[in-house]
Amino acid sequence: MRKAPSHADASSRGRAPPLAYPREKAIETAERLFRLHGYAATGLNQIIEESGAPKGSFYFHFPGGKRELAAEVLAAYRTKTSAGFRVLAQKAAGDPDRFVRALVKAVGEEMRASDWAAGCAAQVLAQELAPDDAEMSDALASLFDEWVGIAAAAIGPSADRRSAQARALALVAALEGARTLARTLRSAAPFDAVARQFTTSGAG
Repeated sequence: MRKAPSHADASSRGRAPPLAYPREKAIETAERLFRLHGYAATGLNQIIEESGAPKGSFYFHFPGGKRELAAEVLAAYRTKTSAGFRVLAQKAAGDPDRFVRALVKAVGEEMRASDWAAGCAAQVLAQELAPDDAEMSDALASLFDEWVGIAAAAIGPSADRRSAQARALALVAALEGARTLARTLRSAAPFDAVARQFTTSGAG
């Protein structure tokens, strides 16, 4: 019986075993491409090629293919963005206006750095996958709930819980809309408008 090649055998022939392929690189590449081009317009072969993965290694880590990768992208995006929300909330130290301005500035500057090309990964997946995918819809709802919850806590010192929750939901919705407009207009003006509307001083 022919023995299956071991990881050591593969390495000795100059080929990295499947486990040597970094999953994180595929996830980062897919996030970037989804945000730039959308989910449907991003081909799996493009992700594999740009991440530098042999197909065998890719499918070892993502046997479910592109759909499984999208779920991993969303999970990583949630971890990263929610952590960013929390850092801004902590730095605001009970000052709702400071939190809003910092959050809007961070999102706007990220878009500016991509030359207004990179949208929100969650928004892309919500538009393209969520309508027909209950599992993805649930994951997205949980992500948006987390963002709203963090924002509500940051806004909360000067508002009751229900009011803070409603205001935070409106803020997240406004930011998502501002991303779309900023991408189209190639301008920070939508973010400036959000900052003015959601701060008591009206200062962007």
